[in-house]
Formats: sequence, C-alpha cells, structure tokens
Amino acid sequence: MTGGPACSVRASFGSSEQREWLFGRRSDLLAFGGSTALAFALLAAGYALGLLHHDTPAWVWLLCVVAVDVAHVWSTIFRVYLDKTEIRRRVVLYVGAPVLAYLVGLLAYGFSALLFWRVVAYTAVFHFVRQQVGWMRLYHRRDPSISSYERLLDLGAAYIAMLYPLIVWHARLPRRFAWMLEGDFITGLAPDVVNIVRPLYVATLLVWCVRFAMHARSTGRPAWGRLLLLSTTALTWYVGIVLFDSDFAFTVMNVLVHGIPYFFLTFRYGDRRAAQLGEGALVRLARIGWPAFLVTVLALAFVEETLWDRYVWHDHPNIFGHAPLVGETALAFLVPLLAMPQLTHYFLDAFIWRREGNE
Repeated sequence: MTGGPACSVRASFGSSEQREWLFGRRSDLLAFGGSTALAFALLAAGYALGLLHHDTPAWVWLLCVVAVDVAHVWSTIFRVYLDKTEIRRRVVLYVGAPVLAYLVGLLAYGFSALLFWRVVAYTAVFHFVRQQVGWMRLYHRRDPSISSYERLLDLGAAYIAMLYPLIVWHARLPRRFAWMLEGDFITGLAPDVVNIVRPLYVATLLVWCVRFAMHARSTGRPAWGRLLLLSTTALTWYVGIVLFDSDFAFTVMNVLVHGIPYFFLTFRYGDRRAAQLGEGALVRLARIGWPAFLVTVLALAFVEETLWDRYVWHDHPNIFGHAPLVGETALAFLVPLLAMPQLTHYFLDAFIWRREGNE
C-alpha cells in the first residue's frame, strides 16, 4: 500500500488520549506489543517442540495465516463494503478495484503462474512495509510537536528495519521459507550487498535510539508509542527473516504484527462510522461489537481458504475436504479470482486511509 494507516483514521482518536499513543496506551500495547508477545510465545513453543526446521504445522497455519493474515484482508469490508454511503461516495474506486485486481491477475497468470505469484509476493511485501511506515506517520499526526528531523529519522529507521532483512533474504536464496511459494522472489542478489547495507542498518537504529533518549530527557515525555512500533517491527522482521531460516519462525513473526493492529484500526473505524449511520449492515454488526467483527472476518477467511485448498493447493484435505482436480485452463481463471480479495485489499489500502480522501 502507498498510503498506509499513516493517512488513515482522522488525527485524533479522542482528546483525552496522550499524544504519544495511537489508539490509547492500553490498546497500543495490546495491538503492537501483544501481537509481538504472541509471536515470540509461539516461536518459543515451536523451539521447544522441535518445529523450527519443519513446515509450519496446521494449527499454527490456521491461527496465523487463516485467522489473522487472510482475515485481516476481509476486515477491509468494515471500512468500505458494509457502508453504502461510502460506496456511493467513491463508487468507481470501490467497484473498479476488484475488477482491476482480477484483470491484472488474469494477465499475469496468463503469461505464467510464476509471474503471477511474483507480482502477488512483491505487492504483498510493499504492502507490509508501507503499513508499518504508515503507523509511524499516524503517530506523527498524533503529535504535531515532532520536528522534521525526527520525522525523517523515524521513517528512515522504520524502512531500514524492514529493508535490511529483505536484502538478507534475497542475498541468501534459496531459503527454507517463501513469501507465497518457493521461487517467488528473484534470485541473483550478490551476498556482498548485505555487508554494505549492514552498517547503515546498525547505525540508523543506533542513532534513532540515541535521539529517543535525548528527546525523552529534554522533554520529560518519552515517545513510548513510536518506540513500541519501531522495536516490535525491527525485532519481528530480524528474528523471522535474518536470525532463523525457518518457515515456522517466518510465519509467526510475519503475520501477527501485521494483521492484529489492522484489526484494531478497521474495527475502531467501523464502530465510529456506525455511530454516524442510522441503519445498514455495518450498524447492525457494530451493535454486537467485537464478536460480530471477528466472526464475520473469520468466516469469510475460512470460506476463502477452503476454496484455495480444495481447488488449488490440496495441502489440508483433512481440514477442508477433497475436491476434483482442476485443469490448467480453469486454474488460469480461478486463481486470479481467489486472489482478488487480497489484491483488492492491497490496492484499496493505498486510497481509503489517505487524509485527503476522507471528509
């Protein structure tokens, strides 16, 4: 995504909240700190159970990939497709996005399946990186007193915290894990590039830490929210990609810190938006609260993954059941269709949270 949550919900979530927090101290700790703690708890469990050098077991895959990664894609409906007023306001964007996503998928898959998955993988990488940067920008909006220098340093530290692990990944291919499927990343990056970028990575994060300490000492108001965001981002990306060469480690570190905070964002937006509307599906679900939100996105995620597994992957027939094999011609139409929600989410996320796109 190009905009990210940085340009998301209006600058304030409530005048009583301290400027250093996004949703509020407790919510930020749950969203960013809680998701990271859960990731490390699963990593510790995987280490104890001897799972780090094996494929991700089904229960972890269901918890992390289906219940978080796929489900957070569907949570976009609480921002857009359950709000008839919002759809009418930007009907071309909201109707055109899935159509465009499907057409791009058809063209890419028609050329080759590998090209399709590379497009999806690199679009996902871009989306993941920009979302974390987006959170940092939103912290900046919460605190107008942050200097231009600090803003640039925050953004530079956030970018390098993710780009360095991605460079390491590309320089050490093949690895025991992939973003989408084996071979989706382009090979050929020289290993020496890692040695060139590493000093910049270390120096940028060190400078950020020194600046954080100086700011806290001079103002007496530490930027705890920004520290929480940067530290959890740097930790999970380094541990999941650089420290371990493990599908299990990458899975638990990659999706939880990405998806769980997005649940907070979309639910809070949907809940506040429902308070402005008099009727409709969004209002009815908001009256029930978190249970309705979670049940809706989890049910949609499970239906989507059932179709993927039964007709494309055939990895978990004990969970999703069996289905007849689909021919290559049919797959050329089916795979882009099943990927359409994901690609639509990536595309819309570049627009729906921009400040200038909202009233």
